[in-house]
Amino acid sequence: MTQLIFLSINDMTECEEYKKHLEDVVTERTSELLIAKEEADKRKQIAEDSLSEIKHLKQLLEIERAYLKEEIKIEYNHENIIGQSTAINSVFYKIEQIAGTDTNVLILGETGTGKELAARAIHGLSRRKDRALVKMNCAALPANLIESELFGHEKGAFTGALAKRLGRFEVANHATLFLDEIGELPLELQAKLLQVLQNGEFERLGSSQTIKVDVRIIAATNRDLEEEVRKGTFRGDLWYRLNIFPILMPPLRDRVEDIPLLANFFVTKISKRLGKTIEIIPVTVMQALQQYSWPGNVRELENVLERGVIVSSGPKLRLVDELRSRPLADSVSRKKTLEAVERDYIVSILEQTQWKVGGKNSAAEILGLERSTLRGRMRKLGIRKTQS
Repeated sequence: MTQLIFLSINDMTECEEYKKHLEDVVTERTSELLIAKEEADKRKQIAEDSLSEIKHLKQLLEIERAYLKEEIKIEYNHENIIGQSTAINSVFYKIEQIAGTDTNVLILGETGTGKELAARAIHGLSRRKDRALVKMNCAALPANLIESELFGHEKGAFTGALAKRLGRFEVANHATLFLDEIGELPLELQAKLLQVLQNGEFERLGSSQTIKVDVRIIAATNRDLEEEVRKGTFRGDLWYRLNIFPILMPPLRDRVEDIPLLANFFVTKISKRLGKTIEIIPVTVMQALQQYSWPGNVRELENVLERGVIVSSGPKLRLVDELRSRPLADSVSRKKTLEAVERDYIVSILEQTQWKVGGKNSAAEILGLERSTLRGRMRKLGIRKTQS
């Protein structure tokens, strides 16, 4: 009996030891599985992060490719700004001075003086030239869309935001962002732009995540921003941030000696595009071009020459426009504001086209503007068709 009891105790001891052994094996195996799971989760997270980064870079690449395609489609007037006058040589000198730095630039000048060409020249000579110049026309979009275009938005940030969208600032990281018509930027967005200029940070619409970027800003306007600051329509602190290195593009009336160079260039380019051969610009035509005051500047000159090439049937250029010459001293003595000159010119073109804003032979086509841009300028300048 005693022997049976000892055998029973030994069996129980062995069972307990085996049970403990199993528990230890299970604990060890569970620990190994937990460690393996953690490592798998880490690898999965790394893979997901990598995939997310790849998707982000792919989206940036696609957007930049779209900008490059747009750049290719643009028919440049010329690779460089054409001219030999003292006024334009001064611009060349300033471009060479500032291009190699990362300083923000403000380009000033009347409509049609070549502000975008100057911006492209600065970018082309800069250390950022290997990336596309990203452009944003602040007058071409409604105020409620400008913020999304500049800073991007998350999916569901507002009605119609069906997917995440990268803004121009994010696309222009390590590149140059050209803000055309900066004077038209709504006052409520100027503070957010100022924040980016000060610390290079912003948030997409619908997101609290701060994005840091390295973007060089080139801004352009045909407005007197100092006067806009006095009127309270443009932030003074933003103006000071932009006005570090201003470049003033001279109006065509101040570089009359450049008109023959420009005329020959445009006539050659337009003739080639239209399949014509215009070899001669008569002296009388050239005199008329040089005596006209060109309120629409180089853009108006190009439009006038294109119409001339269209109607010319032989090798000589014939102008269809009646250029009413006005002494330059007279035009200067009027001392009109830039805004008043622009308003008068737009009204004259609208009257010439029977107030046809868009489409073929419209005011927008003659002025070389998008229809939406022209309508925006009309609203800004208070231009309305009077009822007769």
